[in-house]
Amino acid sequence: MFSGCPKTIPKSRAWGFKVAPVPRRFQPPRLRALLEAPPAEPPPPVPDEVSRALAERLDAAAQARLGRSLSVFAVEAAGCGGCALEVAALAGPHYDLERFGLRFVASPLHADVLLVAGALGRNMAEALERALACTPEPRWVVAMGDCAADGGPFRGSYAAAGGVAEAVPVGLVLSGCPPTPAQVLEGLLALMAAQRPGKASGKKKGRSEGSAGPWPP
Repeated sequence: MFSGCPKTIPKSRAWGFKVAPVPRRFQPPRLRALLEAPPAEPPPPVPDEVSRALAERLDAAAQARLGRSLSVFAVEAAGCGGCALEVAALAGPHYDLERFGLRFVASPLHADVLLVAGALGRNMAEALERALACTPEPRWVVAMGDCAADGGPFRGSYAAAGGVAEAVPVGLVLSGCPPTPAQVLEGLLALMAAQRPGKASGKKKGRSEGSAGPWPP
């Protein structure tokens, strides 16, 4: 009884030979880039106990200074996005800051810390000032990476105003290109440990006080 179309036989079997892989020298460059491993160095190993201890100490310091866990609002001022990847790793499964109560928030209205990465783009200066104006007291600004510190390789560009401190007061600078998630945790812990209850960097710097209204306008 006829049950349907016959099973298709691969051409290599039908012709009686095997298809050999294409030698690497004959592969197009884009194909080689897809097949080969990326030319990136493996990340430095960070024991889980180290990240756990750092996060627990940071949460304890935030509880002592604020009476609650720390909330962080991440801002990408301008740059290559390398620091943003490290920030994303803090919320990933390895570090998983949520398990310690530390969390990233979607609005500066709910934040204690503005974690700013990248050089200060001229189009981002006013937006960053308004984000700081929306952040309730006590509040701190952390410049993450060499670009946020002084502009990095973008310093002197027509599109960059320099470091984050050109627009807002910075309470902590994390050097590195980019700093590792463990270094970010260590920096936030040092920032919390150095503050007295009620002390924070809230005054504005750079533009006039009246230029930064509520966000959105």
